[in-house]
Amino acid sequence: MPEPLGFLSAAGEVVRDLPDFARDGDTLRALYSAMARARTFDAKAIALQRTGRLGTYASSLGQEAIGVGVTSAMTDADVFLPSFREHGGQLWRGVTLVELFLYWGGDERGNDFAGPRQDFPVCIPVASQFPHAAGVALALQQKATTGVAVAVGGDGATSKGDFYEALNVVGAWDLPAIFVINNNQWAISVRRTDQTRARTLADKAVAAGIPGEQVDGNDVIAVREATERALRRARDGEGGTLIECVSYRLGDHTTADDASRYRDDAEVSPHWKAEPLIRLRNHLVANHGWRKDDEQALLRTTGDEVDKAAETYLAVAPEPARAMVDHLYATPPADLAALAEELGDG
Repeated sequence: MPEPLGFLSAAGEVVRDLPDFARDGDTLRALYSAMARARTFDAKAIALQRTGRLGTYASSLGQEAIGVGVTSAMTDADVFLPSFREHGGQLWRGVTLVELFLYWGGDERGNDFAGPRQDFPVCIPVASQFPHAAGVALALQQKATTGVAVAVGGDGATSKGDFYEALNVVGAWDLPAIFVINNNQWAISVRRTDQTRARTLADKAVAAGIPGEQVDGNDVIAVREATERALRRARDGEGGTLIECVSYRLGDHTTADDASRYRDDAEVSPHWKAEPLIRLRNHLVANHGWRKDDEQALLRTTGDEVDKAAETYLAVAPEPARAMVDHLYATPPADLAALAEELGDG
């Protein structure tokens, strides 16, 4: 079986000719900074959850290159439909740190993005974002725009009927959609090898008649390059693409999970050597003059930014109970309108 497409080794060494964007130091520093920001947010979110100030939270630890790599290739004309691990991608698209904290704190105002108004909120039900993406792609196609619907889901999502049905529609109707799979090897406690006998998850594109590609999901350059090619295909009217990003979930599935119950440290430890931030940092040090001072300044800046956003989030007054109705419908049905009235603004 061929190796997933990659440009950097786990040590950050160049293993094939770099695409043009990856020769530019400023671009690589921006990608690295975005991944570092996502990881800093991640650590703060887990700390808030552990102290009862945030809801159940899904970490993106070790998978930051996927969200950042995908969205860094997108334009404002595109529509992003994330799962629950694409924090870095949402931040790249313009969602604010405060909005993310609000969402994970159970406040629907966190989905009222100040930035990417057309992007979809985080999708918690597994795989339902893929039919949504097919519908968005159909709308974009009918409006004759240059936009592309880009959905991201986990390896477990490819085991759901929603995924297969949406993939089939994308292929049958030549829709401008990209389905990205974060293959972090685990659907909660179920190994990828226990979910399917498919050689790769990218091979699932064959039945839909669209291209499928497997890339190194810990290499942000590879993720972005594959997404750029898929976006060009879609914009040229050539239809959809399935991209499998091979990564590894270094932490628990969510803060409600205890991964030590189904895997041991001996299995997880080797994957730390291949995680995306170390890889790109090593490349920056060796090729673009990244210094210890740069690293410390970045960590200080992102830490201060995240801490300030957390303070702002914690100071936001909670919404009244009727918000559970107000955020469901533009015009609620009579029974729920009556319930909202009964709950009032208290």
